[in-house]
Amino acid sequence: MKAMIFAAGLGTRLKNETADKPKALVKIGDKTLLQLAIEKLRKEGFSEIVVNVHHFSELIISFLKNHDFGLSVHISDETERLLDTGGGLKKAALLLKGEEPVLIYNVDILSSINLQEVVENHQKSGALVTLVVRKRETQRYLKFDTDKQLVGWINKKTGETKVSVPENFDMATEMAFSGIHLVQPGIFDLMPSEERFSIIDLYLELAKNHLIKGYFDNSDLWMDMGKPEQLEKARRLMNLA
Repeated sequence: MKAMIFAAGLGTRLKNETADKPKALVKIGDKTLLQLAIEKLRKEGFSEIVVNVHHFSELIISFLKNHDFGLSVHISDETERLLDTGGGLKKAALLLKGEEPVLIYNVDILSSINLQEVVENHQKSGALVTLVVRKRETQRYLKFDTDKQLVGWINKKTGETKVSVPENFDMATEMAFSGIHLVQPGIFDLMPSEERFSIIDLYLELAKNHLIKGYFDNSDLWMDMGKPEQLEKARRLMNLA
């Protein structure tokens, strides 16, 4: 199976760490976030990976050329313009073509989730997209109905909402996105003409007419290492391991 690692972000929340390197090359112990993500995907059975790059892109490209992770790695180059999550996936379409679903994994995620279980759940559901979500405190939530179908989004701080299925929105379960999602190849035919756009906004629009499901994850470990306090916590955990 193929997977894409989103590694093009600016890493602004880690500004003390990313002044001279991209977030993907920030280290926990002796391994970069990118290496940890690649090793996670390889362990879970993925054999081909696309990595998108923008901030200090040449450093990531050099890192990948100088390391053999035992699987095929391709670069989707956004050096000239950062395309946001949706645009980044769209640009990588030719590298991800095939009949199987594609897993998307944020480079700053540390998780113990069983990705093969997510794949199996996705394939059984017949969904166009499966979003891995968790019950945790955050500012922005995706909302799912009793069948775990995406019905909207809410920002708790501002009160802003984006509604996909009005009749199920108010009573829907609020879950936090985990930065892990699976898409069917057909998603590429449903993308807008714009070069740069948010993948979550696309999912919310598609949920009006397509099956976009949530995978409710309760695995032991999930961390967003793009946040300084979570990065330090991950480093402490690695030292204890």
